[in-house]
Amino acid sequence: MRPRQTSKTNYLDKLRDEVISTQKAIIQRQAEIIETCKAILKSRGIIKQKRYSDKQKEEIIAIVESTEKSKRTKLKELGINSGSYYYWRKEITLKRATNELSEQRHYKFEKEEYKSALFSILHSPPKDFGFNRASWRLEDIHAAMKSKGLPLGHNYICRIIKDAGYRFRSAKKVLTSTDPNYRNKLKKITQILSNLKTNEKFFSIDEYGPFAIKIQGGKSYVPPGKARVVPQLQKSKGFLIITAALELSSNQIVHFYSKKKDTDEMIKLLELLISKYSNEKRIYFSWDAASWHASKKFKQAVDEHNKSKKLPKVKLAPLPACAQFLNVIESVFSGMAKAIIHNSDYQSVDECARAINRYFSDRNKFYIQNPQKAGNKIWGKERVEPRFSESNNCKDPQYLHNFKQTKGSRQQCIGAYGGATNKPSATNR
Repeated sequence: MRPRQTSKTNYLDKLRDEVISTQKAIIQRQAEIIETCKAILKSRGIIKQKRYSDKQKEEIIAIVESTEKSKRTKLKELGINSGSYYYWRKEITLKRATNELSEQRHYKFEKEEYKSALFSILHSPPKDFGFNRASWRLEDIHAAMKSKGLPLGHNYICRIIKDAGYRFRSAKKVLTSTDPNYRNKLKKITQILSNLKTNEKFFSIDEYGPFAIKIQGGKSYVPPGKARVVPQLQKSKGFLIITAALELSSNQIVHFYSKKKDTDEMIKLLELLISKYSNEKRIYFSWDAASWHASKKFKQAVDEHNKSKKLPKVKLAPLPACAQFLNVIESVFSGMAKAIIHNSDYQSVDECARAINRYFSDRNKFYIQNPQKAGNKIWGKERVEPRFSESNNCKDPQYLHNFKQTKGSRQQCIGAYGGATNKPSATNR
């Protein structure tokens, strides 16, 4: 048995050595082919480098076109990416037609015309380019560059801005409910939503404001060494209070402007929703623990309507105390504030109201054409996902909500990340 085992082991060792020697021969042959190709390039004055001149590209193209092998094989031997080769060929053909052959390729983010156009866009308000916003987004900058005839990709836009030293920073804050019946109230709302029927509607209701119509701060791009300054003490052109309701199943906003926050405005909203959704069997009202939301006068109005046996019936589903982060409409207000209020300088109350009306109108049209329940971020405007979840913070921790004047210095400086340098006071909501 031992001699047979020995002969078998010797045979395997010999076979392994043959395989290894064959592999080495193949590798050596490939290396020889590569060296031959490099020698050809070197003899023609072409040295492999990070960037080739137009003349060197033309010679490489000539070598590849004249080879008997496939272009893919030849490019692999030369160590040149096929995408680069076809880009070179297209570029050379175009330059020959326009007589613009140069010695070195310049990328878009290196060209001054693209840089100057990009920063001229950043220095202009988005409304000058047809965007209903008060601050720039990356996709808006891309569209504006395209409209100027200078299309520039998102990566190159970011690179130009970053190379210039601009930064985008933000702050965070956390909200916590102090309601002792938090779990019970949360469970009730969750059960309503999970069993919501097609002839029932659930409304998330709240008010936004009052906020003053004046120069507002916010996040924005600023050059290095500079800070955007917003006067703290300035004359207000007026104020607005938005009273709104978000229907979760259809993702539609109903809103109007109020002079104050009180029970009469809530009854006005109640009557508006009853009239608009008169074909529904039942509607639910969900809101925070503000006093005018649960006043005796309002509850009496609800009871009188329900006793009249008119449709729809109204049911109340109040949120836990200090739980604005559960109020889904807060995410819509957050997106609206970032797009319309931040960095704004409206000249009148009417101008601001028109921008807000257009924002909500565009949002409603989108969800009519693309039906989705509140909870999908495809529309791209809300900073926080508008869905009811215990873990969701619908009250955007990044948007500046307090617009009241505070005592202190005469100016409020907005830093490179757009946040106020002084600590914000308590919310006015």
